[in-house]
Order: sequence, then structure tokens, then C-alpha cells
Amino acid sequence: MTWPAWRLVLLLMAICFVAHFNRVSMAVAGDLRIMREYAIEPTQMGLVYSAFLAAYTLFMIPGGWLIDRRGPRFALMLMCLGSAVFVVLTGLVGVATASAALALPSFLIIRSLMGLVSAPLHPAAANAVSRDMPAPQRAAANGMVTGAALLGIASSYVVFGWLIDYLTWPGAFVAAGLATAIVGWLWVRFAQAETPDAHSGGSQAVVCSEQLAVGGAVGFLRRNKNLLLLTTSYAAVGYFQYLFFYWMHYYFKDVLKLGDQESRFYATIPPLAMALGMPLGGWLSDRIQSLFGWRAARGGMAASAMIASAGLLQFGVRATEPFWIVTWMSLALGVLGTLEGPFWVTAVEVGRGRGGLSAGIFNTGGNAGGIIAPILTPWISTELGYGWQAGLTVGSVVCLVGAVLWLWIDDGSRNETNTQDVSLILTPHPHPRIS
Repeated sequence: MTWPAWRLVLLLMAICFVAHFNRVSMAVAGDLRIMREYAIEPTQMGLVYSAFLAAYTLFMIPGGWLIDRRGPRFALMLMCLGSAVFVVLTGLVGVATASAALALPSFLIIRSLMGLVSAPLHPAAANAVSRDMPAPQRAAANGMVTGAALLGIASSYVVFGWLIDYLTWPGAFVAAGLATAIVGWLWVRFAQAETPDAHSGGSQAVVCSEQLAVGGAVGFLRRNKNLLLLTTSYAAVGYFQYLFFYWMHYYFKDVLKLGDQESRFYATIPPLAMALGMPLGGWLSDRIQSLFGWRAARGGMAASAMIASAGLLQFGVRATEPFWIVTWMSLALGVLGTLEGPFWVTAVEVGRGRGGLSAGIFNTGGNAGGIIAPILTPWISTELGYGWQAGLTVGSVVCLVGAVLWLWIDDGSRNETNTQDVSLILTPHPHPRIS
């Protein structure tokens, strides 16, 4: 990798780090201060978490169109600056409101808007990698970028908890918002601007923004069997992941009755394991593909990781000692992390020249699963009275369903293009391309 390629990857890693730090910091503040301060129930707080994910998911496809029209650099600039504003506003709720009647709707509105501006995050990052990285290194690069997101999640329990201890929770959000604005400035300052002759992403065909207007997302998804199955499988991954991200700290602190410091420490370890698994899985997928082909590198890795993660979670929920609980759960997330790189590079490939739209649809599915987990898990566990073991077990079942879908996903999209797309790709266009 050249220095410009490394710089791109490092900048994308920084953006994903702060974006996911900000996303999960709400759960940390909720567990430590907000739910007690405003007497908010876990199911109500789950609505706040899912409000972010709902808007994030609904605007994922428009975010994909924005990427294809204006490029990943512009999309990520908007994401960073918008997120900085809404993170600060989250903290200002604590200064301006003193009752749950005002705080809860304020959180719902602000976090929803933050989800809207965050929508282009991962599709834009994946498209930047596919545009500027050589094909044999894309899965590894995507693994590093998504791994940084998990580092942001893992560090939020300790770092944001520490900020809350010293700055109060409103001050912690203001500080995080300022840090996000700085990362956005670094991206604008050092990211290479899209140009008409920018790297086209190897086998990924290039079409201009006007051509991307042909058809709609639903029709595009309906014509692309691989993208439909891949998106559904990633919804299962999203459910499994967000089950951990939003409720692990609560599980250790309030269900297992561990102390504050222990809970923060234990909740940090599973996302760290996933962060390590992501670049490792991307590198391994690139190597396996060069030796054994696409099927083993993508389908074989993804299905195996999902099956193993489902089983490891079951060891975790049935363990009784905190050490073994966190060990099995860390292994479950770490193994699941190995499939992120293969998933994302496949999502851009199956777009056949519409990588932004394809990745947007794909991540819409992933977050559709993620929206359900923060609400369904406490509902099964507490409202229905089945207990947290049952709520977590549902995640294993969903993950197994996602693994089975890979039986019908193939690489045919790399060799087949419908006639409409062929005409678009082969027809010259007088205007320069905007990546």
C-alpha cells in the first residue's frame, strides 16, 4: 500500500471510530446517569436507541444515491459535521430539561436527526476503498475500517464513562461533539477530492450520476438476487451485533449485578474482540480468494463465522462465572467480526457500477435488523418475563438463519449484467464523472 492509500484508510478509520463512539455513548450515558436521572424505563430507552437506527436505516438508500452523485468525500464531510452538531445537542438536553416528559421526546428527535446525517457512513467508506484500493487489498482495508468502528464502540464504555465522571454527562457529549468536528476537518483537509480520472474500482463499472437515475432502488434490488440475499443475511448480522452494543453494559451491570468499573471493563472486551477480528477476517478472505476462489473466501467464511458465533453466544448465556461469560461472548463477537470485510466488498461488487446504491441497500438491511434488537431484547426478557437468557438466545437463532442464506449467494453478478446496465456502461457521456 502506498502512503496515499494508507492515509485514506487511516482517515476512514478515524471517522468510523468517532461515529460509532458517538452512537454507543448514548447507551453508556443512559445506563450510568440518564435512566436514573429521568426515571426512564429500559424499554423507553430502547426506543431512543432505535430512533437513531430507524432514521439511519430509512435514509441509507438516499445516502447511497448521494455517494454515487457527489462522491464519498462530500458524503463523509456532511456526516462528520452533522454528527458533531447533534452530539452537542444531545448534551444540551441535560442542561435545558429537568423532566422525562421533555427529555425523552428531545432525545428521540435529536438522535433521529443524528441517524439521518450518519446514513452515508459505511457505504461511503466502502466506496472510497473500492475506488482507491487495488482489488487484492479491499477486503483487508474494509476490515481495518470497520474494525476501527468497533474500537470506537469498545472505548466508549471506558472513555465516555470517564468523561461523564469528570465532566458530567452533558459535558461529555459536548466534548465528544467537538472531537467529531476535528475529525471532520481532518477529512476535508487531507482526503483526496474526487476527480474524473479517479480509480474506478477495478472490475466495478463506472456510470455517471445521470445514468444512476434510471430505475429505482426497489427495482434494482428485485433484479439483483445476490444483493437481496446478501442484504437479508446482513440484517441477521445487524441484529446480533446491536444486541451486544446496546445491552451488554446493562446486562453486566443490572442483570448480573456487577459494579460500575467491572461492568465497563467487561462490556469493553467483546467489541475489542470484534475489532481485532475484522482486519484479520479481511486479510484472510483476500488470501483464501487467491488460493481457493470466491466461494470459499466469501460464502464459506461468512456462513462459518455466523454459525460459530451463534454457538459461542449460547455458551456465554449459559455460563455462570463473569470470566467465562465475557470470554464466550467476546469470542462470539470476535468470530462474527471476521465476516465484515468480505461482506462489504461483496456489497459493492454486486452493485455492478452502482456501488453507492448497492452498499446503501445492503446497509439498510443490516440496520433494519439492528433496529429490532434494542427493542425486542428487553421486551422478551422483561415484558414477557422469559429472562435475559431467552432474549439473547433469539440472537443466535437469527444469526443461524443469516448463515443459511449464503447457500444461494454466488458471484454471478461479476459476470452477468442486464442489457440496460450494459447500454449505460458502454454509452459515452459528455460530462466528467463525479465519483
